[in-house]
Amino acid sequence: MRASKKQSAATLNIPADAIIVPKKRQDVVFPIVNAIILIILMAITLYPVINTVAYSFSDDIDALRGGITVYPRVFSLHSYDKLINDSQLYRAFLVTASKTIIITVLNLVLTSMLAFALSRKEYPLRKPITIILVLTMYFNAGIIPTFLWVGKKLGLMNVYWVYIIPCMFSCFNMIVLRTYIAGLPEALVESARIDGASDFRTFWQIIFPLCTPVLATVALFVAVGSWNSWFETKLYIQKGKNLKALQTLQYYLQSQLQTAGNSGSNAAGATADAMKNKDAVTSTVAFRSAVTVVSSIPILVVYPFLQKYFVTGMVLGSVKG
Repeated sequence: MRASKKQSAATLNIPADAIIVPKKRQDVVFPIVNAIILIILMAITLYPVINTVAYSFSDDIDALRGGITVYPRVFSLHSYDKLINDSQLYRAFLVTASKTIIITVLNLVLTSMLAFALSRKEYPLRKPITIILVLTMYFNAGIIPTFLWVGKKLGLMNVYWVYIIPCMFSCFNMIVLRTYIAGLPEALVESARIDGASDFRTFWQIIFPLCTPVLATVALFVAVGSWNSWFETKLYIQKGKNLKALQTLQYYLQSQLQTAGNSGSNAAGATADAMKNKDAVTSTVAFRSAVTVVSSIPILVVYPFLQKYFVTGMVLGSVKG
């Protein structure tokens, strides 16, 4: 059919590209079905987020009734007031933000430097060192030996640097960076050496700037992991003044959730008059939702700026070489 139309177009001196051939039914149906499926998946993904935000802005007592969907029945900022008016929240936020920035910068610098060294074929110890580092991904000493080594041997109990030192290097990130660097043209390093550049200068002025996509991906991994980390506070920071000064945001919010849980269980048996007192009862659901929103905002703000590098960095870092 298409051949006959092209032949007839040739006889009439009409360009073949000007003939519009109707699409097959499957060519039209597939985009429609694909769009419907993607819309359904988007709705399924977004509904829990919208529902959490709706609960966070709901009245404490009304949230105990449940049944809230995408908007609060009784709008209230009581859960956010409880969080924002607590000065301890800001202290915990500063601790978490500072350690996240420091860990991300140090992890990128130290891991990328080791990745560059292990990517050089002329380095004789690159294979033994790589094998030893990879073995640490499969075999872990466990919590107790780690606690004894970090807390007791290194003397990092009740110290701010307990958040930084154990997280300055990641074997997985090193493998991703090394694979990406190994895929770069070798002529770049050779030309730098011909010009008299040292390995250190070659790395910082040539290799490091070219690793922007994969570095952004690794930075996102490290930053999210550091921001959501809370177990170090529970393990290495003892109660008292040290806990108030060094607790992270996630640990603080978890403790607030436990307090809200106790208040919510007490509220279940409270009288109607007692339930009218906003300060006497805090809904577990509303407060938990507010905590979730507050702890997720920084990552949601940073992620869009790194999204364009995320897929590119993962693909290039895992395929090249």
